Parts: sequence; C-alpha cells; structure tokens
Amino acid sequence: MKIRKAIIPAAGLGTRVLPASKAVPKEMLNIVDKPAIQYIVEEAVAAGIEDILIITNRGKGAIEDHFDHSFELETQLAANPKKKDIFAQVLGASTIPANIYFLRQKITRGLGHAILCAKNFVGDEPFAVLYGDDVILGEDPVTRQLARVSEEFGCGVVGVKEVPRKDVPKYCSVENTPVRDHIMRVTSIVEKPEPGTFNSCFSILGRVILPPEIFAMLEEGCANTPAGEEYYLTDALSDLGKAGKMMAVDFNGTRYDMGNKLGILQANVEVALRHPEIGADAKEYIKRLAANLKDKEGYA
Repeated sequence: MKIRKAIIPAAGLGTRVLPASKAVPKEMLNIVDKPAIQYIVEEAVAAGIEDILIITNRGKGAIEDHFDHSFELETQLAANPKKKDIFAQVLGASTIPANIYFLRQKITRGLGHAILCAKNFVGDEPFAVLYGDDVILGEDPVTRQLARVSEEFGCGVVGVKEVPRKDVPKYCSVENTPVRDHIMRVTSIVEKPEPGTFNSCFSILGRVILPPEIFAMLEEGCANTPAGEEYYLTDALSDLGKAGKMMAVDFNGTRYDMGNKLGILQANVEVALRHPEIGADAKEYIKRLAANLKDKEGYA
C-alpha cells in the first residue's frame, strides 16, 4: 500500500540545546536559511506524502506560524522586484504541496505516546514517522527508500545506520538478518542497551514506516507504563520484529542530529558549503580558518 501519511513528532523540550531552545523550538533552529523542520517536511513531500501531522506542545506555535502565510511580509516582498528570489523562498514554506496539520501532545510521555496521539489521523493504513530531531539530506529521500521496502514486503520498516560501538547505548541495537543489498529483517530491538549486551551496531536514526496495528500495541504499552514515565516506541517496534513484521534499511543519506549542539554546527557548515548563494564564500572562509588553526600550537 502506498504511504500517504506522515507524522513528525516535535514535542520534545530540547534540553540538549538549551538555552537556544528556551524561547525558540529546537525544530525551528536554522540550517543556514531554513529551519530544521522545513527540511524534514520537504523530505516527506519529496517521498510522495500527501498528509503530514506535526505533534507539538505548549510553546511551539512558531512551527505552525512558519508554515502559514505572512501576508504583510509577502505583500512587501511581492511589491519589490529586487526581492523576487526572497519572496519565492518565503512562499516555499507556506505553499508546501501537502496538507499540514498540528496536534498538541499535552503531556510529555515519550515518543510512543506521541505516535499514539495520531491514531485518528492515521486511520487504517501504514504511515511514516520522521523524527523532528533528525534532518537527513540526500538525493533519494530516506522516507522514500523506506516506503519502497514497506510496499514490497508489506510490513513496517526502520531506517538504520551503523554507529560506533561506544555510541550504541545512546540509541538502540537493531538485531537483524541480512536479506539483500541494504535490506535486513529485524529480529529484535533493544533500547539503550548496556555496554557489552548487544551484537549489532545498527541503530534506528530518525525514520520509520509503521503498520496501523502498531496503535493497539502502543495503547497497551502506554496503559502499562507507570504515571510520569515515558513509553518508548522501540518496545513496540521490537515486538513487530519478533513477530516477523519489521524490516530495516541501511539508508543512503547524511543525518544531522538537530537536538545536539555539534550536530547543528555540522549541518550549518556542510549545507553552507553546498548553498548556491554563499557556498563559494563559505568554502574560502573554512580554508582560511583551517590554515589559521594549523598555525596555532596544539592544532598542527
């Protein structure tokens, strides 16, 4: 079945990038000249997604405003022939060729609960989840890579990459059996495993395709989770894997963790180098910076 709907969980508090995220949602932190969440929405649209639900919470109205029209600004830009390019860029956010909806997660109970909030939106069809922390850039949208595998095998799919063994406890360990090329069958998933307790260094990084049956699993999991504790989506994903209903794709694309200060820096530097307006100047600046660092003691 074609994947038509997507959920973008964007209700996190952004504690890893404080104080920047105190007044500005971390999803609105920029990569050169666009907020992170616009890159994520654009990936979904490029993958053929028609309806997008962004899960937010209190204090994240700026996300909704960004994808709306700003008539005063647009009117001024449209009246100035010299601002033609900027006008087109501004319209790019408010004229996304997909239906964008918003829903608040009123209590912070983890990613599993956030997905459960979207049950009525999804209905009885498979859907994509694009994590709001993760911008993944590449010629072939990662969501489309996963959707192709989901449509072929008729089951859920997680996007994975191998990470250094020391970093696996920060994410999860996806135990798997290779099928072909970059496709694997998931046998189980362990959330934040203890060092030395896992065999696979493949971790889920930001993109998932889920079958509608996940909602019954999420309802049971959330009901059995003590009040005040978070329910991890990984628990339900692992159950799908054990039931033989989950695949994994070692996707092509460059991931930037926008919930991490270094990830934000890397995204801005690397996107700036490819930017049509500032790319050449950014390249020269980085060359000069690198030369100066080599001249300083301790950087040679």
